[in-house]
Amino acid sequence: MVLDPAKKRFRLRMVIPGYPAFNIYSFIANRTTALGPVCVASSVNEMEGWDVEVIDENNLRRYGPKADTVGADHAFLQRMRPADVVGLYGGLTSTIPRLYQIARFYKEKGVITVAGGQHFIRDNITEALQSGIDYVVIGEGEEAIKELLRALEKNKDISEIKGIAYLKQGAVLFTPKREFLTDFDKLPLPDFSLVRYAKIKIYPIERIRGCGMECEFCTVKGKPRYSASERMLERISFLLETMDARHFFIVDDLFGQQRDETIRFCRMLKDYQQDIGRRLDFTVQIRLDKANDPELLSAMRQAGINSVAIGFESPIKEELEAMNKHLKPEEMIRLTRIFHKCGFLIHGMFIFGYPMEEGASFKMPSKERVRRIRSFIKKAKIDTIQVLLPIPLPGTELRLRLERQHRVYSLKDVGWEYYDGIFPLFEPDEPMAAEEMQLSVRQIMGKFYQFNYMFKIVINIFSFPGLLLFLHNIRSGWRKWYRPWRNDVIRFGGWIIMRKWLRDFKKDNFPQKLKNARQHLGIHK
Repeated sequence: MVLDPAKKRFRLRMVIPGYPAFNIYSFIANRTTALGPVCVASSVNEMEGWDVEVIDENNLRRYGPKADTVGADHAFLQRMRPADVVGLYGGLTSTIPRLYQIARFYKEKGVITVAGGQHFIRDNITEALQSGIDYVVIGEGEEAIKELLRALEKNKDISEIKGIAYLKQGAVLFTPKREFLTDFDKLPLPDFSLVRYAKIKIYPIERIRGCGMECEFCTVKGKPRYSASERMLERISFLLETMDARHFFIVDDLFGQQRDETIRFCRMLKDYQQDIGRRLDFTVQIRLDKANDPELLSAMRQAGINSVAIGFESPIKEELEAMNKHLKPEEMIRLTRIFHKCGFLIHGMFIFGYPMEEGASFKMPSKERVRRIRSFIKKAKIDTIQVLLPIPLPGTELRLRLERQHRVYSLKDVGWEYYDGIFPLFEPDEPMAAEEMQLSVRQIMGKFYQFNYMFKIVINIFSFPGLLLFLHNIRSGWRKWYRPWRNDVIRFGGWIIMRKWLRDFKKDNFPQKLKNARQHLGIHK
């Protein structure tokens, strides 16, 4: 396919597909957006003769057309601003059915479709090219997309563009592999003004790509690659000045890698906020063992890093070993309390019912796993939690292992739309059943996020003036009051999310799909 040579300007529309249903991500999704599509769009926006926009179907909150039942009204968009090329973000496997639906819509309109993201690996690339996608970009897309668009614009051979897959005479062709980007400073600053109809509250930013931890269940692999701290600070100041951004999520998989440079960055960030007279708010993802580095934690707090997301995964030793996590349960509570003592708000992430290696003797009933996780959360005083089921994502060692064991449910029964961590996707270890796993997660989350926190919110509001008078210090009083109030608000909000999810779940036919999937594996329970 080629672009119309008679046109003087072309339009690229990047689309972030909507989630298949209301889920645990929905609350945060309509306050932020995905960084990858914005980075790709910003690169294309530098090209002469191209207009670019990003449509995030999970964040359509202002001035836009009335959305359809799932996401954006693409017929309206194509009438208003016809796109010549549509880029589709496949970073979340659960959105892939929606991605294909959008691709087919544009394909029927004669629009060139390009897809990229972590989902597209191995057999999934063939699936994509048979589902309305013209070209798949494999790996990072900032440079590849520009080369592809120029080739399409000038009707050049694309076989020499590295990191591309496409169909030719019915056969899937792969061009030579593209190396990972290492010089991030040559890339443009991500321009979030390209995201149309969105109201962004939390801005994703990054300094480091890649992660060397090699966790079995994770799609992020490869040696970490770093951009300069000065460039990171420039991103923050650019967003503050152009978008009035105050809240940031540093998406680096492990904040604190390259320790000395991280501390230097934190000190630069502290000085910057002092110079402009404004306090910013940051959330990071960090390893639990960084609690053993008081200099790093102090620098983080002074820089305005208030919240940390920690992948505890499990307080059960055998599960941690199966995940290739280098953590010991006996140390986890002590380390968590250090973060708490330093003033960080802690978001704990857990995986329930992680599958053991074949031949492992470890067996534990669901009730005992629930008890242990609840006990750990209480002892560690974790502020907010997220408990998910294991997801055998494409390309991970976990999926390959479970496929070898013939435990993964067929996609014909349990499709990609269920790959969001809320649904069982494989036959669990004995003595657990798939239904038990899903129910157990609901029990843990349901105990943590409850309706009665609404009453605590009201009590905390009325107690605030008295607390200030008692402490005679506004700053100290605010800190003492804010944490429980904030947690109560989130826990009540979590109850609302769970209630809506349960209502949507009852409308779905997943129990029958699960039954069919187990029968196809030869399991009759």
